[in-house]
Amino acid sequence: MKSIKKTIVICFLLVLSTPLFAHKGGHGTPLKSWTITTRNEVIKANFISYEKERVWLSNANHTVKSYPLSAFSNADQQYIKTQSQLIKALNSDAIISTKVPTVTYFNKALIGLGVLLLCFSVFKLVKQKKIRDLSYGVLGMVVIVIVGCKNTTTTSTSTAVVPQNKVAVMQTFFEKFEGVTTHADKDFLYISSNGLPNHQMMVGISNWQQQVPIQQNYTGTNSWAIPIQPQLAKEPLSTKTNLLKGAIAVAVNGIPIFNPLNNRGEDANAIGELDHWGGHCGRADDYHYHLPPLHLQNQVGAGNPVAYAVDGFPVYGETTDPLDQYLGKTNADGSYQYHTIKDYPYFIAAMRGEVVLDPKTEAPENQVYPQPRTQELRPALRPLKGAEITDFKSLEANNYALTYTLDSKPYIIKYHWDSDDNYTYQFINPDGTTTVETYKPRETKINQEKTREK
Repeated sequence: MKSIKKTIVICFLLVLSTPLFAHKGGHGTPLKSWTITTRNEVIKANFISYEKERVWLSNANHTVKSYPLSAFSNADQQYIKTQSQLIKALNSDAIISTKVPTVTYFNKALIGLGVLLLCFSVFKLVKQKKIRDLSYGVLGMVVIVIVGCKNTTTTSTSTAVVPQNKVAVMQTFFEKFEGVTTHADKDFLYISSNGLPNHQMMVGISNWQQQVPIQQNYTGTNSWAIPIQPQLAKEPLSTKTNLLKGAIAVAVNGIPIFNPLNNRGEDANAIGELDHWGGHCGRADDYHYHLPPLHLQNQVGAGNPVAYAVDGFPVYGETTDPLDQYLGKTNADGSYQYHTIKDYPYFIAAMRGEVVLDPKTEAPENQVYPQPRTQELRPALRPLKGAEITDFKSLEANNYALTYTLDSKPYIIKYHWDSDDNYTYQFINPDGTTTVETYKPRETKINQEKTREK
């Protein structure tokens, strides 16, 4: 008798607690082996995305490569399609619409009653062996079946509302830095600067394309623009397969921050392209970061952002708080913010907010629109293999000297520009010979001479 009562109680408790065992969740994709049938090759990489019959993979060195879907084995092709559908489903959460099977307390009570009737029927049948005692069990089964089959699915739809950025607060961060100014309209905060930070640059670069930092005209209609009203994206753009061109954020000192991957899909930091401050120069001699400038934290103040992403969300330093797959978190008021981590992808794993893409660009070298324009002053140069930048000095206003070593010998580039936008470069070799080149924007080189200093 006691055993039967114990069984009935256990059954009842199991019924009431069943919904507690369900959970939502997922597991990351480990480094996977892929069979490239067209090359008879097996590679190890993480799956990134599948778009337009192209598959994007990232290897252990964070180098992103694409392959045609047809190059993979049949099993891998099926895996790719399944993962792609799953990622799209997970990323479509700006508007959250869920269908959740629910069991109300009333339904739980009915199911519990059904179980009790069923157990009581079994007990009576065993003790008295009367067929009529089956009626309790039949009634219990009917109750369980009716409640179990009843459509208890409810649909809950909610829209994630992101609060507006406080323009006055944003302006205080940028205006802590000399030469950086801001203004706003109803849609954007605009940041103007000359593109040169007030800290040292270039030192530490060991993979150098012979560019040097010069001023940029990030003013007026060519200023950086940050949305005042961010919107969560239905399908956040992965920065592994998108936005390898142009800025993805603007630092509070007015310097743009590009994707940590260069335009070839390589981790710029890992291959020695960046200086001690996480930056280098592009083809327009435009200085920009590829890493969040955490060295600005003291100047901007503890607990304040060091940058704003071009989707409107702030970028903060490191945190011990749990972060989502985009390296950000949602706050209690519905606002969203990115954070920095020590290793690749460093920050903004995907653009969590809505952005407009430049229609003239294509992934992976697409970019957010609008972007300020830069202009190449000098012809593009090739990487100088074996060179390492060891010093960079500001000699006076608009006058700089960069020192690099090659084959253990020092080379110096002195350059300056005047109020008429005439740029003069003096290349000093270890043997004392010099080459002087002069440039002017929107013009080709206007003068070059070679002299030997004695």
